[in-house]
Amino acid sequence: MYRSRIAGIGHYVPKQVVTNNDLKKYMDTSDEWIRERTGIEERRYAERLGETTTTMGVEAARIAIERAGTTPEAIDFIVFATLSPDYYFPGCGVLLQRAMKMKEIGALDVRNQCSRFVYALSVADQFIRSGMYQNILVVGSEKHSFGLDFTTRGRNVSVIFGDGAGAVVLQRAKNDQQGILSTHLHSDGESAEILAMYNPGTHANHWMPTPYATFEEAEIGQTFFSKKMIDEGQIYPYMDGPAVFKKAVVKFPEVIQEALAANQLSTEDLNLLIPHQANLRIAQFVQQKLKLRDDQVYNNIQRYGNTTAASVPIALGEAWEQGKVKENDLVCLAAFGSGFTWASALIRW
Repeated sequence: MYRSRIAGIGHYVPKQVVTNNDLKKYMDTSDEWIRERTGIEERRYAERLGETTTTMGVEAARIAIERAGTTPEAIDFIVFATLSPDYYFPGCGVLLQRAMKMKEIGALDVRNQCSRFVYALSVADQFIRSGMYQNILVVGSEKHSFGLDFTTRGRNVSVIFGDGAGAVVLQRAKNDQQGILSTHLHSDGESAEILAMYNPGTHANHWMPTPYATFEEAEIGQTFFSKKMIDEGQIYPYMDGPAVFKKAVVKFPEVIQEALAANQLSTEDLNLLIPHQANLRIAQFVQQKLKLRDDQVYNNIQRYGNTTAASVPIALGEAWEQGKVKENDLVCLAAFGSGFTWASALIRW
């Protein structure tokens, strides 16, 4: 059995910077209110009609492929993680394959919200370990700004998210001492509706006692979308922030400790933790609970907001560029998100 390693990493963020003060034009909020609750100072928004989730993914992928010392033609599988695809279907993986003029390789899209980059990395890792593929492109990309409620009604969610993309190329490790040591994936659907975007969907108000979609009257199926859903703000993401925080600060440390224990290591051995950039307060709580030093944790949510699938590879890419990730370093990637799902990956660089 082979071991996989990250041979190249790249990230891309749009040029448009949107500060907390900029958002005051659209909703009742303030820089102080946002910073206090999230730690976010600004975020990036994609060009509204000029950039897509896939095009940003392509930009990040080009950098990762070049740094891996390979070419798009040598990639033999794609795993694309996103919750904001260009189309309802087909997925972004095939759009990226087309845009980068790759061979007729397999392309898989992963939907696990904030934890899906680590999930995608785990899927790719298994393909490398089995010997099925040798050069896998893993992409996390999001264009949240096209689906947020920029009114006071939606401020609890809309101030958090930003756009961007990150990518890595996985290849076979050169030795057994380096590469992805293990990945750990979990889910608990009991609280699935606490953080969700219900519509559009085919749920037919089945899962909750109180309807969360106003469907039109019809004898048969009809559409899963209606004008009333738009008018009543039912088309935007919903989040019970305190409930998410309460769960995250428990599962985040658990899955990090699980990865370390599985490899007979401890937090003292950890050179760098790259947590999903959900909320700076969550990251600080986790750091305190695990007794990690400031130099053992990398955060950039202050500048980019929560880019869900892109947050981990963007942060990892920045940390690597700044020399914070060096050969033989022990790096842990960890994420928690809607579902709930949570995951970790432990890497010997």
